[in-house]
Amino acid sequence: MSHFKRPASRLRRPFLLGLTGSIGMGKSTAAKMFEAEGIPVFDADAEVHRLQGPGGALVAAIEARFPGTTGPKGVDRQKLGAQVLGNTHELAALEAIVHPAVGRAQKRFLARHRARDLVILDIPLLFEKGGWRRVGAIAVVSAPAWMQRRRVMRRPGMTLAKLRAIRRLQVPDRVKRARADFIIETGRPKSATHRQIRAIASCFRAR
Repeated sequence: MSHFKRPASRLRRPFLLGLTGSIGMGKSTAAKMFEAEGIPVFDADAEVHRLQGPGGALVAAIEARFPGTTGPKGVDRQKLGAQVLGNTHELAALEAIVHPAVGRAQKRFLARHRARDLVILDIPLLFEKGGWRRVGAIAVVSAPAWMQRRRVMRRPGMTLAKLRAIRRLQVPDRVKRARADFIIETGRPKSATHRQIRAIASCFRAR
């Protein structure tokens, strides 16, 4: 169980379960499994992609602040990443554009699902950006470090230097595990991971 305090939000409806995990841990797979159980999932990363994609609401603002990083397909994530990764000031400027828009989308999602017992907030930087304070419980997706590295290095354009830079921005997996209410292991067959997720979902159905 968690060793830090969150607001007394455990009885509100819908119950907010924060889903998080470091890069390459299998969080997207876990989120799809929750959706397969009929639980609404707000995917913060997917919302960022939508806002930064073709015709996205943030493309013009990002181009104005980071010239040359957008085109007909929206934001070029490789070019933008090259400008902000490892640069605290530039990353903060990007976050000041992106985070408020994602926050508004999350509020609309919660309004749509206000009658549900449980919703999932899939937020990669739940610990890093303070989102853990706004959820009733936390599920951390985790896998062995060697598996994480193998998964991430398969991604287009990924290098060990990029992976190290990303890891420096993320709370270590061992710390996330220590703070979790639920740990979802993905370093095993998918059927075993799905059983864990069904068990978590059943906890809330039985509330």
